[in-house]
Amino acid sequence: MAALAHLFSPITIRRLTIKNRILSTGHDTTLPTNFVPNDALHAYHKARAEGGVGLIIMQVAGVHETARYTSHLLMATSDDCIPGYRRIAETVHGHGCALFGQLFHPGREIMESQDGSAPVAYAPSAVPNERFHVTPRPMSLAMIREVIDGYAAAAKRLETAGLDGVEVVASHGYLPAQFLNPKVNLRTDEYGGSDENRLRFLRDVVAAIRTATGPDFIVGLRISGDEKDSDGLSDNDALKAMVALEGLFDYYNLVAGTSASIGGAVHIAPPMAFTSGYTAPMAAAAKARSKTPVFVAGRINQPQDGDKIIASGQADMVGMTRALICDPEMPGKAEAGKLDDIRACIACNQACIGHFHMGYPISCIQHPETGRELTYGTLKPAAKKRRIMIAGGGPAGMKAAAVAAARGHEVTLYEASERLGGQALLAQLLPSRAEFGGIVTNLSREMELAGVTVKLRTPVTPDLVKAEKPDAVIIATGATPRPATTIEGVETGHVVNAWQVIRNEVNVGSSVLIADWRCDWIGLGLAEKLARSGCRVRLAVDGYMAGQRIHQYVRDHWAGVIHELGVEVIPYARLFGVDGNTVYLQHATSGGAMIYEDVDTLIASLGHERATTLEDSLAGISIAGKPLEMHVIGDCLTPRTAEEAVLEGLKVAAAL
Repeated sequence: MAALAHLFSPITIRRLTIKNRILSTGHDTTLPTNFVPNDALHAYHKARAEGGVGLIIMQVAGVHETARYTSHLLMATSDDCIPGYRRIAETVHGHGCALFGQLFHPGREIMESQDGSAPVAYAPSAVPNERFHVTPRPMSLAMIREVIDGYAAAAKRLETAGLDGVEVVASHGYLPAQFLNPKVNLRTDEYGGSDENRLRFLRDVVAAIRTATGPDFIVGLRISGDEKDSDGLSDNDALKAMVALEGLFDYYNLVAGTSASIGGAVHIAPPMAFTSGYTAPMAAAAKARSKTPVFVAGRINQPQDGDKIIASGQADMVGMTRALICDPEMPGKAEAGKLDDIRACIACNQACIGHFHMGYPISCIQHPETGRELTYGTLKPAAKKRRIMIAGGGPAGMKAAAVAAARGHEVTLYEASERLGGQALLAQLLPSRAEFGGIVTNLSREMELAGVTVKLRTPVTPDLVKAEKPDAVIIATGATPRPATTIEGVETGHVVNAWQVIRNEVNVGSSVLIADWRCDWIGLGLAEKLARSGCRVRLAVDGYMAGQRIHQYVRDHWAGVIHELGVEVIPYARLFGVDGNTVYLQHATSGGAMIYEDVDTLIASLGHERATTLEDSLAGISIAGKPLEMHVIGDCLTPRTAEEAVLEGLKVAAAL
């Protein structure tokens, strides 16, 4: 049998044959405007269809005016949505890809205002939500029937637009799940009080959709196989509901988690700390009890893993959404056997769901072309081949090199050290962050495929530039740790920086205090690393929480880990000084003293300083009688993150 034969076998649901078992699950993109599909969303899905995915399930579409849980979802409450959906359907069908749409009502899970004022949320009962601190208004019987009619009308609009089916979203604690949950549904009428009554809402929804649509139109159900919360649906609850609904839906799409709690929400887009395919056993349990096809999603980022899940009979299709965000061409590459060419997702969550939670269009730190398809989806070949010298082999330099060479330029990248990767090499050394090193592997492969010449252990100097006579120089030399030299009394204590600890270059005492100015992954990673080695750890953050600047699911999971390890977190803490084994902090708002004794080692994680030596030394240089064309990107422009570094590499190379 050919490699990945299970993943690339077709599957038939009703009368629809889907060409392979890879699906892009419904996910918010923040691309729509005016609540309807637009050019940006069309280009986004076109890229995935061209890349070979078998099935795209579009993001949620509200079925009722009270379903507006963000300001940038789709709404299927009027015929205005039909032209945009139709255009996407025609395009993806042209690439042999099937298309479903999600039908959605959040219930009490309202996360965003439309105008700055808090909206009224509606749910089966007035049971508060922990995560968003929303107390909903109970739905009347008339409203329940109105919402059910909304599901049917929305489904009919999507069928009219040419979609192959719809998916009712009962996952992550949204409205249908709220009806199923006896801790959330406290009703005593026909929609509550017993298992059968709590199932009635979903039964009525699917019946209304079937009445409104044709016999070949597919209707699936997305449900959390386990909401991973003490007040949520358990795996037994979910399985019992699926068995009871057997025969009503054409497939079940299983995920984990709930939007209703901080811990449950982590599973909506599980970070790299979770193992690949950890949700597959839930799907296997459903398949053991049901004849309905079962889809599953949850950290399935490699085609080999997806193939194993299908081959083992745990699921019939695999959701590989973030893998497709990171590499829309992944299915085609995998089917062609070009596994080394796949840009694997590292589950950092920074620019995909992280952008959504900040209200920005979806993207990817490794592939910033995602979400920017209208601008960078098709890069034009260079009008004139030029010799490009790139100084620095971190993510910024590697991306610039790959894109410039792919456009036809002659590109040489110089790295002063023995390895490519820059600060990504540090990130991968921390607990549960090994996958971050994938950005180095992926960008290295992109450079290799584009024909970039790489020279290691070769720092760029003015003499080298003069000798090579490039048409342009891109400086991507990164940054160095900001020293603690301005901290009062620093010479009296054992003070080290974060990089030294990560690299195991210094001895660390049994009691440490981490002064975390950045409030990102470095402080949390150091805290976990040292606590696991037996240290007493105090994490003092110059912000209102540890991990304030990283995506909430990454932060929230990590907060639970370090809590279990006994790390003491000190918020609002500005580093002031040190006196031997005593560290002095200043409260960031009151200015009051915060004194901590018995500190063997103070780890000063105070951010970074841009590396300016090369930029300064090249100022005023001329090549062939013309001023040197010079571009500065990444941390040496000013210290930020890998996302900005890679994006700037793309932008400068696309403009050369």
